[in-house]
Amino acid sequence: MKAAKFFGPKDIRVVETPIPTPKANEVRVEVEWCGICGSDMHEYVAGPLMIPADNSEVIMGHEFSGKVVEIGGDVTTVAVGERVVIEPVLPCGTCESCLTGHYNVCENGGFIGLINEDGGFAEYVVAPMERIHKIPDAMSLELASLVEPVSVVTQAIRSSQFSFGDEVAVFGAGPIGLLLIQALKAAGASKIIVVEIAEKRLETALKVGATHAINPIENNPVETIYALTNGKGADVVYEVAGVQPTFEAAYLSTKFNGELKVISLWEKPVTFNPNIAVRKNVKISTSMTYMNVYPKVIELLSQGMINEEFVITKKIHLDDIVEEGFETVINDRSQCKILVTPKRSNL
Repeated sequence: MKAAKFFGPKDIRVVETPIPTPKANEVRVEVEWCGICGSDMHEYVAGPLMIPADNSEVIMGHEFSGKVVEIGGDVTTVAVGERVVIEPVLPCGTCESCLTGHYNVCENGGFIGLINEDGGFAEYVVAPMERIHKIPDAMSLELASLVEPVSVVTQAIRSSQFSFGDEVAVFGAGPIGLLLIQALKAAGASKIIVVEIAEKRLETALKVGATHAINPIENNPVETIYALTNGKGADVVYEVAGVQPTFEAAYLSTKFNGELKVISLWEKPVTFNPNIAVRKNVKISTSMTYMNVYPKVIELLSQGMINEEFVITKKIHLDDIVEEGFETVINDRSQCKILVTPKRSNL
C-alpha cells in the first residue's frame, strides 16, 4: 500500500509499504480522509520533535476517518463495514497518570501517527479496538476527520477556568484556532477576540463566531484587548500559535486572576517575565490532547456544532501530500485544514 513516511525535516515521502495485519484485539481500517495537523507541520518543518529520533520512518497522520475492513479474533465492539474514527492516544493503563484518569499524559504510552505507531496518511491503518469510535450514518467522513482536532479544543476549554459569559481571547486562527472559536461560541463566551496576522484567517474567524479581530501588525493586541474588555483583560486567553510574540502578548492580555491556556506545540523555547504573571496571579496552564471526550464530540459534531465549510479549505490525494499539502500550508496563509485521501474516487 501507499503511505507517507517521515524521514526527517522537509523529508516526507510517499512509499510502498506492507498492508498492516491486525492482532487479536486490533482493527484494520481503510482510510478515507486524514487531516494535516499543526503538529504534523511542526514535524515537517523542524522535526523530529514528538517523533522519536529512532523511529524516524513512522507513517504520519492522526486525524482520520475510515471504514472497518478487518477485525482481530478478540474484537467485539465494531464490525466489518462500519464507519469509524480513531482516537490516536495509546495509553499504557498502568502509570500514575493513567490510573488517575489522565491517560492523555500517559507516561509510557504512544500516539498513532507520531510517537510509535503508524498513522493515517496511508491506505490502511490498524488500531486497538478500544481506540475505535463509530460515527453516525448521517455524518460525512470528511466531517468525521475533524473529531480529533475538535477533541483538542474541547479538552482545552474543559480544563480551563472558562465560565459561561466570559470574555476570551484566542491567539492564532489556524485550524485549531477556528475550531476553538466555534466551540467557545457554543459554550457561551460573550466576547471572542482573535489575534492573527493573516487577513484571510481573520475574516474567517469573524464568520465562525469571533466578535473582534486584531491584526497585531496593525494594532497592539494587548492594548486593544484591554480596551475591548473595559480595561481588565481577557478572562481566559488561549494560545494557539506557538511563537514568542504571541506567548508574550497572550499572558500580558490576561486579566488579574485570569488564565493563559497554552494549547500549541512549540518549535523553539520562549522567555517571559514571570514577575508580571505573579503580580497579576495569572494561571499559566497547558492542555495536552484529550481524555474521554470522543463520544461527546462525535455527538456535538453530528448536531452541527462546527461548520466545516470554513475549516476544510482543500482536499488532495496522498500522492500530492508534500507539494499540495505541507508546502501549501507553509506558503498559503489562506489555507486552513487540508484533508488527504488515498482514494482518487473521493476527489
